[in-house]
Amino acid sequence: MFLAVAAYAQPATPPAAAPTIEPAKSPVTTPAATAAPPAVEDTSPPDQSALTAQLFYEVLLGELTARSGEPGDGYALMLDAGRKTCDGKLFQRAVEIALQSRSGDAALAATRAWKVAVPTSREARRFELQILIALNRVGETVEPLRIELAATPLPEHPFLMAMIARNYARAPDKKVAAEVVEKALADDLKNPATAGLAWTTVGRLRQLAGDNPGALDAAIKGQEADPSSDGPPVLALELIDPGQPLAEPIVKRYLASPKAVPEVRMAYARALTEGRRYTEATAELSSLTSARPEMPDPWLLLGSLQSQARQDSAAETSLKRYIELSNGQRDADERKRGETQAYLMLAQLAERRRDFTGAERWLTKIDSTDDVVSAQSRRAGLLARQGKLPQAREIIRALPERTAEDKKQKFMAEVQLLRDGKQYQAAYDMLAKASADEPENSDLIYDQAMVAEKLNRLDDMERLLRRLIVLKPENQNAYNALGYSFADRKVRLDEARTLIQKAVQLAPEDPFIADSLGWVEFRLGNTAEATRILQAAYKQRPDPEIGAHYGEVLWHAGDKERAVSIWKEAALADAENETLQETLKRLRVKL
Repeated sequence: MFLAVAAYAQPATPPAAAPTIEPAKSPVTTPAATAAPPAVEDTSPPDQSALTAQLFYEVLLGELTARSGEPGDGYALMLDAGRKTCDGKLFQRAVEIALQSRSGDAALAATRAWKVAVPTSREARRFELQILIALNRVGETVEPLRIELAATPLPEHPFLMAMIARNYARAPDKKVAAEVVEKALADDLKNPATAGLAWTTVGRLRQLAGDNPGALDAAIKGQEADPSSDGPPVLALELIDPGQPLAEPIVKRYLASPKAVPEVRMAYARALTEGRRYTEATAELSSLTSARPEMPDPWLLLGSLQSQARQDSAAETSLKRYIELSNGQRDADERKRGETQAYLMLAQLAERRRDFTGAERWLTKIDSTDDVVSAQSRRAGLLARQGKLPQAREIIRALPERTAEDKKQKFMAEVQLLRDGKQYQAAYDMLAKASADEPENSDLIYDQAMVAEKLNRLDDMERLLRRLIVLKPENQNAYNALGYSFADRKVRLDEARTLIQKAVQLAPEDPFIADSLGWVEFRLGNTAEATRILQAAYKQRPDPEIGAHYGEVLWHAGDKERAVSIWKEAALADAENETLQETLKRLRVKL
């Protein structure tokens, strides 16, 4: 592999072995992309040293000189010894001394002397590549990189491609780096056996250069050359965007293959979840857990989505399955985080069915100090649900404050307790005081506005949300909240629609914002359009609040049977939902 020249950019330190770079970080870790070439045991007899007594003295003097603060002399002695013996280790030491003294040109001269003395040395070539990149002489790397690729056995190419992407990513001029690598990979780009990963490498560098259309073009060409390669779909996952409609089909075509690796499907499910496409994400995870039931991570994400969708029984099954399998996870930190997440969700599921003892039992399993705030917050919530709000607040206040984030979490947890307990004035006072200390904190402003609405201080709410829009023009929640408030109160409906349409523009896949749009269309008398929008939003996210609105629109449209059916579904998910209860009471409907 290439060797890093990180020391070149670091302050001079005592001589040490040159650091070895880690494999390139990729959003998706697939076996083919990261497998290092297998180690081959060297059974050959040790080489006889070419060092004479004179040369041994020269090397020793060079090392002592370099360590005593005279790297120039140490470098010269070590390089001279390397030339006389053609010993790669001596050349490497000369390079290291030059790098530690931040002399890139001297390091480059040593690697080139090394190449002359030992023309077959791959180490010399790799050092030269690294140093040229660090010196921003990327244009000179085409030929050395081409030679290195030709000298690398084909099974090692996936690993080498990852190294190339990582090392050229450090080049100051990313566009030049992408062009140089494409030239050097010319043969690999034409070879069906290597084209998939080669185009992925080029695409990743184009992406780093800000050329997303070029990166997508590389992913398409890579898949055309090698449909079985996991590189192009992994790259395409990072390019999925409304402005890049051809990216997602690359992923889907790959996943349609029986040889698709499960890591890519898992990554696709995560991308769908981040895009709030929960139904599709759930379908992918259901497929994955069916095909590979021994993998723990898909069960955790599936359980999370099922919990959000109020499919409590299925969620509990998935989360318990994850816990059973989590012992097999190699990464202890990842396992700990996953288990904590699972315990918190299982406690929440128990709480929903008012099994407070069961919820507490799950919380006691959390032993991570990093998650003590989350666990105690949930425990406080259990007490509050049982009418013990003062005790609940004491639990939150007793939490340690090791960091600023701890302090923030404690504050928000106490505010949430007050909101859940309908102690709106106390919550408002806390938020107002905190907002006075941090006047541009958008989260505090938004939360204060929402509590102001609960206190019927509507002018105050509007003032806060308009301030938030000025501070954060891309905050879709501010537009949505203000527009929905107007729509719900049947005031300024045209302005409400304009505000909500702006929120939709900022977050087109958000079902809750779509719910607001459907609701304002209903208020404007556009029942058919409202029905269409709310039906789609409810299909995407069967949330009780969306269900309450959807059912009311159906009710007024004369489809009362369907409306009751939707409300019953919503009640199964959360019978205590405020919007649902208010809707049923106002329409005098009993389920």
